[in-house]
Amino acid sequence: MDGFIERMRKHAEHVKKVAAHCTTEETTKQALILPLLDILGFSPFDPTKVKAEYGADFPGAKNSERVDYALFCHGVPVMFIEAKGHYEKLTNHCPQLSRYFNATPEVTIAAITNGQEWRFFTDLNNKNLMDTTPFLTVDFGNMDTAFLQRLRRFRHDEFQPEALRTLAEETVYLNAFTEVISGSLRDPDIEFVRYVAGRANIQRQFNAKFLEGITPLVKQAVERSVSNMVVSGLSAKAPATAADALTAESLPAPIAPVDPTADIVDADNPRIVTTYVERRLFEVVKEILGEEAEVSAKDTESYYTILYQGKVNRWLLRYLADKRQPCIFVCVPLTEQHKHEITRAGLQMGANNSILLSQPEHLARITGIVFDALHYCQDDGNFKRTKTE
Repeated sequence: MDGFIERMRKHAEHVKKVAAHCTTEETTKQALILPLLDILGFSPFDPTKVKAEYGADFPGAKNSERVDYALFCHGVPVMFIEAKGHYEKLTNHCPQLSRYFNATPEVTIAAITNGQEWRFFTDLNNKNLMDTTPFLTVDFGNMDTAFLQRLRRFRHDEFQPEALRTLAEETVYLNAFTEVISGSLRDPDIEFVRYVAGRANIQRQFNAKFLEGITPLVKQAVERSVSNMVVSGLSAKAPATAADALTAESLPAPIAPVDPTADIVDADNPRIVTTYVERRLFEVVKEILGEEAEVSAKDTESYYTILYQGKVNRWLLRYLADKRQPCIFVCVPLTEQHKHEITRAGLQMGANNSILLSQPEHLARITGIVFDALHYCQDDGNFKRTKTE
């Protein structure tokens, strides 16, 4: 079992066991909050990663305001945490947390917690202004295992501000879609009824009277469909309906689950093997540049490359999956400013101006260089053919 997931589950059990004994804010910090930070790789014993009572002065706010915890990556504050006692409600403290967040543009995530419930905020609506509603709420007293993979994104070694912003957007959309779908299933409106009837190829005029008449039938159909999905999910003993009259022998063989981390072998050239790390690298590039950047990926026997507009001569970077020291090459010459950015990001230079990259997520630490490579490829002047004498 995944070590991180197992540690998170044990932490949830720990919270249920000791939360009732956390009668003060300080006890809550020591027993519930700091252990979670340690699981996320932000050791409370390392002042380069966690600073308590961090100064977050903001013009116009109270003097000498301090946030309970500031989490750091590579010397830069990336997340603020406001801690409250286990028995305190969190709602009334959000304005205080927003002042801390708004005072520090480098910080992209803020959280308020009483040790059991964690509410995470970012700035989706207005840049550098904390949203009034959390994009993610996690309750360790009633843990939904679906949230565990999302919490992985908050780990110190995987912390990527833009990727977390994308996660925040996806979570907001998911919650909104779920609410709409749940509402439609519980109480179908006319538009939903019209959609179902249209997809069912009902040969009638969809006037208001007809739609109103079939609404109870659509509601029954929804209830039956949901019931069938629940039953089929819990048991695979029989076909969905008796009318199908399919025997077990006539049913198709179950499809083996696909491992998303498995290598992909080129059907035309088995020596070209695209690894999960390479595919993840392309995802990170798209997270940095955005979908509108017109980048694509191409694998070869020698290296994995990211292209602009699919043009092989306009490559942004090339990835070499050396087992000991995987690295990338970028299309732009590395200036002293670039090298300073690489060092500040905690990365190292390799041979021939390569950049050592032990994990694809570490590319997000040098976004400036990635953007410089894109701008270089977008400039047609860099690819004009020179006339030979």
